[in-house]
Amino acid sequence: MFGFSWAEIGLIMAVALIAIGPKDLPVAIRTVTGMMKKARGMAAEFQGHVDEMMREANLADVKSEINKIRKFDFKSAVEKQIDPDGSLKSELAFDPFHPDSMGKMPKPEIPAGLMQAEEETPDAPAFIPPDAARKKPMPAFIPPGTKRWGY
Repeated sequence: MFGFSWAEIGLIMAVALIAIGPKDLPVAIRTVTGMMKKARGMAAEFQGHVDEMMREANLADVKSEINKIRKFDFKSAVEKQIDPDGSLKSELAFDPFHPDSMGKMPKPEIPAGLMQAEEETPDAPAFIPPDAARKKPMPAFIPPGTKRWGY
């Protein structure tokens, strides 16, 4: 109970029997046990209140975390990660077919290393027919089981 051995409890009982007397000893024992029950009840109630306070404190933390998650703006977070300076959004907002923007189309920027001189560009026709680019004309349909026409 309180770290008493049987010998110590027996000594306390002998002293109580002598000091209180055999006639009033049962009443004293009932009084002591009632006080112990009240002390245990108060301790259990105190522990319950402490547990309730801890539960409320944890629930307050959880509630604040849930509110943070509710207020989280996923769209703006993704936009900040993908397009931090807003250049991609401005490029996508440009409508080349809108009547106000005709002729205002921005020219693409070409890095200096990729620029070619005018004299290096070969003269090429705007359109090359498909048959002119091949050695032999290829039929539109090759029947199964025939040779592949040399290709």
